[in-house]
Amino acid sequence: MRRLDQLLANLGYCSRREARGWIAAGRVTVRGIVADDFGAKAAPADVLIDDQPPDLPDGLLLLLHKPTGLVCSHDADEGPRVYDLLPPRWLARNPAVTSVGRLDKDTSGLLLLTDQTALVHRLTSPKHKVEKVYRATVDRDLAPDLVARFAAGTLLLDGEKAPCAPATLTIISPHEAELTLTEGKYHQVRRMFAATGATVLTLHRAQFGPLTLGNLAPGQWRELPLDFFG
Repeated sequence: MRRLDQLLANLGYCSRREARGWIAAGRVTVRGIVADDFGAKAAPADVLIDDQPPDLPDGLLLLLHKPTGLVCSHDADEGPRVYDLLPPRWLARNPAVTSVGRLDKDTSGLLLLTDQTALVHRLTSPKHKVEKVYRATVDRDLAPDLVARFAAGTLLLDGEKAPCAPATLTIISPHEAELTLTEGKYHQVRRMFAATGATVLTLHRAQFGPLTLGNLAPGQWRELPLDFFG
């Protein structure tokens, strides 16, 4: 049960002060009856706002196909954001919608978005060893010995005190590879290849845990159940 004004505000419809006006104007009903008390408590399932059920009142978890050119920052000054792909109302939700980890501006692929803070911490914690699969093209031939080098867990990135955790490298062609990681250091894939003398030209995240993009087009997203990861 949640206060009606808090429900509207937390889901991004309006501020709590504005919610009082919405309710006074008859825009909110509870079990078919027009609400007249902004402080009244109700189950979200019983509430209609402008004759529509509230958007994902229990929280949201989205799988997004991130295009290149978008940033994962909330700061609009950094450029076009992945959040701008979502309904504007969702950007005002509290807790805020955020990405589970980040993909840089020049990286495409699978990105999770959620307003579930505990889930963000769980999926980004190295101790849970959630596998992420990346496909990279680089500017030079990939030596076969890189497979063992990445798997050894001894590769030390510039500026880091601890080496990268063991990673699985599959060389697809002389300049193309698939890399599976269980951690998420800053720009890790690009820095790992840079440590071997190669520059990443294109980078795409193809998989996060058991999730793949399937036929989801760039810029599109789909909802996932909140308990997808258990």
